[in-house]
Amino acid sequence: MQWIKIVLKKTFPVMTGYLVLGIGFGIVMENNGYDLPWVIAMSVFIYAGSMQYLGVSLLTGGASIIQTAIATLMVNARHLFYGISMVDKYSDAGKAKPYLIFALTDETYSLVCTGDVPEGIDSHKYNLLVSLFDHCYWVLGSIMGCLLGTVLPFDTTGIDFSMTALFVTVFVQQWMDNKKHFPAITGVAVTAICLMIFGADNFLIPSMVLITVILSLGRKFLEKGEKADA
Repeated sequence: MQWIKIVLKKTFPVMTGYLVLGIGFGIVMENNGYDLPWVIAMSVFIYAGSMQYLGVSLLTGGASIIQTAIATLMVNARHLFYGISMVDKYSDAGKAKPYLIFALTDETYSLVCTGDVPEGIDSHKYNLLVSLFDHCYWVLGSIMGCLLGTVLPFDTTGIDFSMTALFVTVFVQQWMDNKKHFPAITGVAVTAICLMIFGADNFLIPSMVLITVILSLGRKFLEKGEKADA
């Protein structure tokens, strides 16, 4: 029970965000005519946050398979780079590996990639619990939102911005908790430059590729700096 309390404490910020965001998603789904089974299925099997919000528009707009595939790639391309960075960390995770890969959201990634595993807890068990708890928060929030949407009228304008708000919150928390700001500065600067060059519809993939290249090349210099400081 002690390790459950520890994981609950670690994931509490994500819980508060995911419940609110999940409620928003459930409300949007219900207001567009998709009932509880749809909400549960999307939150359990897709579990993609902003892509689920976009998925509502794709469903209601009659998007083709090709349009859906392109939109999914554009929105979730960053997860390719998340996965690459976690290859070594999850290499010996055993049967839990497929789920750990599937459940690697932005917020879960921020918790498991730090390596800040509480003493006395197996790292893979900790990563699995963090991933599972975060997933459950999202599903629970979605169910709550769908149920609320059936009994209370809501104006859903602007609800999809909640994902951006949570991402900013996680970014600020990581900035405050980590003394190394080079990755964060690189991410913001490169994204802003790519946004100006490629535009709002096409900046995501170029920015992620460029960020990965810069951080990969800069990793050696950062490691040398750490050794020199030690």
